[in-house]
Amino acid sequence: MAVREQMRTDLGIGGMTCAACASGIQKHLDELDSVGQVQVNFATGRATVTHDESIDVGTIAVQIESLGYQIVDSETADLEEDRREADLRLRTMVALALAVPAMVLSMVSAFEFSGLPWLIAALATPVIVWAGWPFHRAAWMNLKHGSTTMDTLVSLGSGAALIWSLVVLLTGVGEHVYFETGAIIVAFILLGKWLELRAKRRSGDAIRALADLGSKTARLTDGREVPIDDLAVGMTFLVRPGEKIATDGVVIDGNSAVDMSMITGESVPVEVHPGDEVIGATINANGSLTVEVTKVGAETALAQIIRLVDEAQGGRATVQRLADRVASVFVPLAMTISAITLIAWLLISGDVDDAFTAAVAVLIIACPCALGLATPLGIMVGTGRGAQLGVIIKGGEVLEDTRAIDAIVLDKTGTITEAAMAVTDVVADDGSGKRVELLAASAEARSEHPIAKAIAHLSSDHLPVEQFENLPGRGIRATVDGEEIAVGRRALFDSISDDLQREAALAEERGATVVYAGRVGVAESVFVITDRIKDTSAEAVAQLHERGLSVTLLTGDNQRTAAAVASAVGIGSRSGDEVIAEVFPDDKAAVIAELQQRGKRVAMVGDGINDAPALAQADLGVAVGSGTDVAIEASDLTIVSGDLRAVADAIGLSRATLRTIKGNLFWAFAYNAAAIPLAAFGILNPAIAAAAMGLSSLFVVSNSLRLRNFASVRA
Repeated sequence: MAVREQMRTDLGIGGMTCAACASGIQKHLDELDSVGQVQVNFATGRATVTHDESIDVGTIAVQIESLGYQIVDSETADLEEDRREADLRLRTMVALALAVPAMVLSMVSAFEFSGLPWLIAALATPVIVWAGWPFHRAAWMNLKHGSTTMDTLVSLGSGAALIWSLVVLLTGVGEHVYFETGAIIVAFILLGKWLELRAKRRSGDAIRALADLGSKTARLTDGREVPIDDLAVGMTFLVRPGEKIATDGVVIDGNSAVDMSMITGESVPVEVHPGDEVIGATINANGSLTVEVTKVGAETALAQIIRLVDEAQGGRATVQRLADRVASVFVPLAMTISAITLIAWLLISGDVDDAFTAAVAVLIIACPCALGLATPLGIMVGTGRGAQLGVIIKGGEVLEDTRAIDAIVLDKTGTITEAAMAVTDVVADDGSGKRVELLAASAEARSEHPIAKAIAHLSSDHLPVEQFENLPGRGIRATVDGEEIAVGRRALFDSISDDLQREAALAEERGATVVYAGRVGVAESVFVITDRIKDTSAEAVAQLHERGLSVTLLTGDNQRTAAAVASAVGIGSRSGDEVIAEVFPDDKAAVIAELQQRGKRVAMVGDGINDAPALAQADLGVAVGSGTDVAIEASDLTIVSGDLRAVADAIGLSRATLRTIKGNLFWAFAYNAAAIPLAAFGILNPAIAAAAMGLSSLFVVSNSLRLRNFASVRA
């Protein structure tokens, strides 16, 4: 039987008012044939559906709309949010203008007169019926599909207050009317939802600001100004001082400093020269540049950052699962408790008014809005702040992984060091040194390794290479101009003179990398190669230590060089630090696994293709964004800049986000656990319950928004 290809569809959903709405949509879509995994995120207003080709996007959209919600695309999402906020504001203002006088008239005995109940009814009925109509409509749509949401509780509570009061007013059966209670419930909840929506929109400001960074036009070298969408790979465009770089490319003419802070979080401009890559949306500070387009549209760095953050904000942390389960059963449970409360009061006291008041209060106080916002809103704000700092967190699960990390492994080249290798000295045994240099430079020109590039630069006139063999982790062998040359580690050679070994040892003790070169199994030259340690690496290691992590340096370089670099940046100053050298690329993942077997929870930081297996093996993979796409795809966190201090930022922000989520969940659970019994025993009246429910949601929103102020160690 053929396996159907799985597809992924992302849809924007308008009209959700609480976590139970998201849970109801998810449950309904789960029941469809051909639909696999479904995730509906209340905070971001998005649904991600995995399905096969037998069901199309239109069918999924129709199913969602049948529940009473709207499908919004990326172009109309902001307009839909604006429309919804304007509608909420109008209904809230009208509700408050009518409900507050109704409540005052009902509470102040000085205002009593024979027609007062009818006046209060006239004020309250429009609030409950018109202002509260979105709750009634949503409750009915969900009821048709056998589900309940927060709207059900509000509609039941306010509707029951209105109907009971009309019965009392028209028949005289009871003693008290509750018009003002139903009206104030609707008014307070509308006010809370309006303020909540405004605050939620602020939480998405970071990613919206990123999306707005891109330039709208580009000035081509022929003088034409074209829309950004018309650019194609290979075109060349001009960037004048102070202008945004239109898209990703490589500088082919000019020198300048580029402000990359909006992408990388780094405040210091980066010097660029011909041959250097530049990122679209960054700002050219002073000189004029001519840039050749290398990436456009969805392939650009900015577009990929936005995509990764959007996916992360749609993800779910493990801690959310309990909240999801609770939210899915909370509304039916609240309705059951409300019914029990009504019956118990009637049996115990026989007071219909008190029984009705307590039952309505339970319905209102039980709304699980705060519970549903606790996790997704925390993730949304945290990942948005990360994007501003040049830190891409790939999902809610990553936040929980950072909590348990107690060890971090750093690759040397390109992570601690600049990966800008240069041959600083050549030591030769005899007069054949220049010939060996030329042969080695010609052979290494075939390799992309940073060390190979440094050796290749020893000569600008390369000889023809007839055969070339790459020996991973050891070096290369090649036949150049009829002679066989080997370049790499000492293990490649049968014979190395004492003088060469002595010079090599001295260079390694200074932290340099040593590469041997020679013919027919005899080492004839030593290339001394240095890779400058990044200015920020020592501070970064200190920050990682402050976060309670032991630091391990992992490198394919020799032990003496590795020890010198480790000492220079402070690795070894804390108990548990290690230096693991002379590791072949294929063995890096095995080293991570061995550390894990010792009981450590390991994070790995790397930037190359050969780091990808180790990044995947680690409990937390951190890719330096200046590295390869393969490494970035294999990681959990991506650092857009090359500054290692951003790793400390990433771990600190992830932990702060998780703490915020846990705080949100605690208060959401505590609020409901404490308030429902108070309402059931008649201590909280419905009006106070409505206000408390709104305040609990606002607390979760404001607590999450504190993450916007997370301070970078790079500040």
